[in-house]
Amino acid sequence: MSSILETISAISARELAASAARARDLVAGGMHGLGRAVVDLVYPPACLVCYAATAEPRALCASCWGRLRLIERPYCERLGTPFSVDIGKGLLSPAAIANPPVYERARAVARYDDVARALAHRLKYGDRLDLAATIGGWMARAGAELLAEADLIVPVPLHRRRLWARRFNQAALLADAVGRRAGKRVDAFLLARRRHTRPQVGLSRAERQSNLSGAFLVPEEAKARLADLRVLLVDDVLTTGSTADMAARALLRGGAKAVDVLVFARVVHDGFATT
Repeated sequence: MSSILETISAISARELAASAARARDLVAGGMHGLGRAVVDLVYPPACLVCYAATAEPRALCASCWGRLRLIERPYCERLGTPFSVDIGKGLLSPAAIANPPVYERARAVARYDDVARALAHRLKYGDRLDLAATIGGWMARAGAELLAEADLIVPVPLHRRRLWARRFNQAALLADAVGRRAGKRVDAFLLARRRHTRPQVGLSRAERQSNLSGAFLVPEEAKARLADLRVLLVDDVLTTGSTADMAARALLRGGAKAVDVLVFARVVHDGFATT
């Protein structure tokens, strides 16, 4: 009985901390100076993952930051997946050589495990829209080389049915945050999802490709805004790369000069990843 009560208490404490964090972000939005100091006193900054106390708002505590497995060089220049050892610059992974993606380059902030998964799920399913600013800032740093060459940022779109149910597109929120940080133009209506597809979770790579076949297109009236531009395609998570490939193919067919991909997290297996 005591263990059940302890579990309930722990869950209640986490829920209370999460509610306080959301309230803090709502109240503190746009505040500076004395107003911000008052909010910090009433709602102390808390970790975005475990809700432990932090020195700064919208940040991770030292423990969670240490468990966020950042992707840094050395990595495959095409897929952006890490190498276990430094084998020199400009090299490609076996996956990139055997099955090159439609897009030119991909970059991610972190591996999709533990902390990154918790953040992505809270943004996508937990209505923590405030996370987009922090995650977008990390993405802007991770994708700095891609942003330097990008003419335009485009988020992976949701079908209107899923957008209606979720009420927001997490990729669009991240794209907006990245664009603001980098000073780049964002066009959330350049790429459309014309076919409603079943969720990709649990599908194999072949099933994902079949599921997404013909799902994306550039509307005729949008092609003039895309012609001969280098596009940075933004999404929250890259798993097999099927969504990124299909979206990139639609952008290229619509007139884009090239497409790069920037995500918050990507799945990595033993230092490599499938495309």
